[in-house]
Amino acid sequence: MKVHEQIDDRMAAWIADQPMFFVGTAPAGSDGHINLSPKGLAGTFHIIDPLRVAYLDYTGSGAETTAHLRDNGRIVVMFCAFTGPPQIVRLHGHGRPIFPADADFATLRAHFGRETDHAIRSIIDIELDRVTDSCGYTVPLMEFTGHRQLLDQWSARKTPEQLEQYWQQNNSVSIDGLPAIAGPAEFS
Repeated sequence: MKVHEQIDDRMAAWIADQPMFFVGTAPAGSDGHINLSPKGLAGTFHIIDPLRVAYLDYTGSGAETTAHLRDNGRIVVMFCAFTGPPQIVRLHGHGRPIFPADADFATLRAHFGRETDHAIRSIIDIELDRVTDSCGYTVPLMEFTGHRQLLDQWSARKTPEQLEQYWQQNNSVSIDGLPAIAGPAEFS
Protein backbone atom coordinates (compact mmCIF):
# COMPACT_ATOMS: atom_id res chain seq x y z
CA MET A 1 0.00 0.00 0.00
CA LYS A 2 1.16 3.51 -0.77
CA VAL A 3 -0.08 6.63 1.02
CA HIS A 4 -0.32 9.71 -1.20
CA GLU A 5 -0.37 13.37 -0.15
CA GLN A 6 -3.34 13.94 -2.44
CA ILE A 7 -5.05 12.74 -5.62
CA ASP A 8 -2.56 13.34 -8.42
CA ASP A 9 -3.36 13.61 -12.15
CA ARG A 10 -2.60 9.93 -12.84
CA MET A 11 -4.89 8.76 -10.04
CA ALA A 12 -7.61 11.22 -11.06
CA ALA A 13 -7.59 9.86 -14.62
CA TRP A 14 -7.76 6.29 -13.32
CA ILE A 15 -10.67 7.15 -10.99
CA ALA A 16 -12.54 8.79 -13.88
CA ASP A 17 -12.29 5.53 -15.85
CA GLN A 18 -13.92 3.37 -13.15
CA PRO A 19 -17.63 2.60 -13.71
CA MET A 20 -18.41 2.10 -10.02
CA PHE A 21 -17.20 2.77 -6.50
CA PHE A 22 -18.06 1.76 -2.95
CA VAL A 23 -18.84 3.99 0.03
CA GLY A 24 -18.25 2.84 3.62
CA THR A 25 -19.51 4.54 6.79
CA ALA A 26 -20.29 3.57 10.38
CA PRO A 27 -22.07 5.15 13.33
CA ALA A 28 -20.02 6.50 16.23
CA GLY A 29 -20.98 3.78 18.70
CA SER A 30 -19.60 0.27 18.80
CA ASP A 31 -22.98 -1.42 18.48
CA GLY A 32 -24.32 0.19 15.29
CA HIS A 33 -24.28 -1.34 11.83
CA ILE A 34 -21.46 -0.62 9.39
CA ASN A 35 -22.70 0.31 5.93
CA LEU A 36 -21.13 -0.39 2.54
CA SER A 37 -22.89 0.92 -0.55
CA PRO A 38 -22.07 0.30 -4.21
CA LYS A 39 -22.39 3.38 -6.42
CA GLY A 40 -22.42 3.81 -10.16
CA LEU A 41 -23.86 5.80 -13.05
CA ALA A 42 -21.54 7.83 -15.25
CA GLY A 43 -21.05 11.42 -14.19
CA THR A 44 -21.95 10.94 -10.51
CA PHE A 45 -18.45 11.26 -8.95
CA HIS A 46 -16.26 14.36 -9.19
CA ILE A 47 -12.83 15.35 -7.92
CA ILE A 48 -13.24 18.98 -6.88
CA ASP A 49 -9.59 19.40 -5.94
CA PRO A 50 -6.77 17.02 -4.89
CA LEU A 51 -8.15 16.73 -1.34
CA ARG A 52 -11.89 17.17 -1.95
CA VAL A 53 -14.33 14.94 -3.79
CA ALA A 54 -18.10 14.71 -4.07
CA TYR A 55 -20.72 12.39 -5.47
CA LEU A 56 -24.41 12.60 -6.29
CA ASP A 57 -26.45 10.75 -3.68
CA TYR A 58 -29.47 9.20 -5.36
CA THR A 59 -32.64 7.79 -3.83
CA GLY A 60 -32.15 4.38 -2.31
CA SER A 61 -33.84 1.91 -0.05
CA GLY A 62 -32.07 3.41 2.97
CA ALA A 63 -30.05 6.46 3.96
CA GLU A 64 -27.26 4.99 6.08
CA THR A 65 -24.51 7.15 4.61
CA THR A 66 -26.40 10.36 5.35
CA ALA A 67 -27.23 9.24 8.89
CA HIS A 68 -23.63 8.23 9.61
CA LEU A 69 -22.24 11.46 8.19
CA ARG A 70 -24.61 13.45 10.37
CA ASP A 71 -23.48 11.33 13.33
CA ASN A 72 -19.70 11.56 12.90
CA GLY A 73 -18.73 12.50 9.33
CA ARG A 74 -16.37 9.53 8.78
CA ILE A 75 -16.38 8.04 5.29
CA VAL A 76 -14.22 6.02 2.90
CA VAL A 77 -14.68 5.75 -0.86
CA MET A 78 -13.09 2.77 -2.61
CA PHE A 79 -12.47 2.19 -6.31
CA CYS A 80 -11.35 -1.21 -7.70
CA ALA A 81 -9.98 -2.05 -11.13
CA PHE A 82 -12.13 -4.81 -12.62
CA THR A 83 -10.27 -4.57 -15.96
CA GLY A 84 -6.64 -3.90 -16.79
CA PRO A 85 -3.87 -3.86 -14.21
CA PRO A 86 -5.00 -4.56 -10.62
CA GLN A 87 -5.43 -1.52 -8.41
CA ILE A 88 -7.48 -0.32 -5.46
CA VAL A 89 -7.78 3.33 -4.39
CA ARG A 90 -9.21 4.35 -1.03
CA LEU A 91 -10.18 7.92 -0.20
CA HIS A 92 -10.67 8.45 3.55
CA GLY A 93 -12.13 11.63 4.97
CA HIS A 94 -15.00 13.47 6.53
CA GLY A 95 -18.13 14.16 4.57
CA ARG A 96 -21.40 15.96 4.79
CA PRO A 97 -24.62 15.77 2.82
CA ILE A 98 -25.51 18.92 0.89
CA PHE A 99 -29.27 19.09 0.24
CA PRO A 100 -31.08 20.96 -2.56
CA ALA A 101 -32.20 23.66 -0.07
CA ASP A 102 -28.61 24.31 1.05
CA ALA A 103 -26.95 27.47 -0.26
CA ASP A 104 -23.99 25.64 -1.82
CA PHE A 105 -26.01 22.87 -3.54
CA ALA A 106 -26.26 24.58 -6.95
CA THR A 107 -22.54 25.43 -6.98
CA LEU A 108 -21.59 21.83 -6.19
CA ARG A 109 -24.18 20.41 -8.62
CA ALA A 110 -22.53 22.34 -11.48
CA HIS A 111 -19.44 20.11 -11.16
CA PHE A 112 -21.29 17.02 -12.41
CA GLY A 113 -21.93 16.09 -16.03
CA ARG A 114 -24.94 13.93 -15.32
CA GLU A 115 -28.15 15.72 -16.27
CA THR A 116 -30.78 13.51 -14.61
CA ASP A 117 -31.82 15.15 -11.35
CA HIS A 118 -35.08 13.31 -10.59
CA ALA A 119 -33.84 11.17 -7.74
CA ILE A 120 -30.95 13.19 -6.27
CA ARG A 121 -31.38 13.40 -2.50
CA SER A 122 -28.14 15.23 -1.82
CA ILE A 123 -24.54 15.68 -2.82
CA ILE A 124 -22.02 14.03 -0.52
CA ASP A 125 -19.11 16.46 -0.11
CA ILE A 126 -15.91 14.91 1.27
CA GLU A 127 -12.72 16.53 2.58
CA LEU A 128 -9.96 13.92 2.31
CA ASP A 129 -7.41 13.23 5.02
CA ARG A 130 -5.93 10.00 3.59
CA VAL A 131 -5.41 8.84 0.00
CA THR A 132 -4.01 5.36 -0.63
CA ASP A 133 -3.63 2.84 -3.39
CA SER A 134 -2.85 -0.85 -3.19
CA CYS A 135 -2.46 -3.85 -5.48
CA GLY A 136 -5.89 -5.44 -5.77
CA TYR A 137 -4.39 -8.77 -6.88
CA THR A 138 -7.45 -10.73 -5.74
CA VAL A 139 -10.09 -8.45 -7.32
CA PRO A 140 -11.66 -10.45 -10.16
CA LEU A 141 -11.57 -9.41 -13.78
CA MET A 142 -15.08 -8.51 -14.92
CA GLU A 143 -16.52 -7.03 -18.08
CA PHE A 144 -18.53 -3.81 -17.82
CA THR A 145 -21.53 -3.93 -20.14
CA GLY A 146 -23.34 -0.73 -19.16
CA HIS A 147 -25.07 1.27 -16.46
CA ARG A 148 -28.55 0.28 -15.31
CA GLN A 149 -31.31 2.74 -16.18
CA LEU A 150 -33.87 1.50 -13.63
CA LEU A 151 -33.45 4.34 -11.12
CA ASP A 152 -33.91 6.97 -13.83
CA GLN A 153 -37.00 5.17 -15.13
CA TRP A 154 -38.49 4.72 -11.65
CA SER A 155 -37.87 8.31 -10.57
CA ALA A 156 -39.11 9.81 -13.85
CA ARG A 157 -42.56 8.42 -12.99
CA LYS A 158 -42.57 10.26 -9.64
CA THR A 159 -43.49 13.86 -8.94
CA PRO A 160 -41.17 15.84 -6.65
CA GLU A 161 -43.79 15.48 -3.93
CA GLN A 162 -43.89 11.70 -4.37
CA LEU A 163 -40.10 11.50 -4.10
CA GLU A 164 -40.14 13.59 -0.93
CA GLN A 165 -42.85 11.31 0.48
CA TYR A 166 -40.69 8.27 -0.36
CA TRP A 167 -37.70 9.85 1.41
CA GLN A 168 -39.84 10.60 4.49
CA GLN A 169 -41.18 7.05 4.61
CA ASN A 170 -37.98 5.16 3.73
CA ASN A 171 -35.00 7.45 4.37
CA SER A 172 -35.78 9.51 7.49
CA VAL A 173 -33.80 7.27 9.88
CA SER A 174 -31.03 4.70 9.58
CA ILE A 175 -31.47 1.04 10.46
CA ASP A 176 -30.05 1.95 13.89
CA GLY A 177 -32.54 4.81 14.36
CA LEU A 178 -30.15 7.68 13.60
CA PRO A 179 -31.66 10.72 11.83
CA ALA A 180 -31.00 10.73 8.08
CA ILE A 181 -33.25 12.71 5.72
CA ALA A 182 -35.00 15.33 7.85
CA GLY A 183 -37.82 16.26 5.53
CA PRO A 184 -39.17 18.76 3.02
CA ALA A 185 -37.18 21.68 4.42
CA GLU A 186 -34.00 20.12 2.99
CA PHE A 187 -35.46 19.91 -0.52
CA SER A 188 -37.26 23.22 -0.97
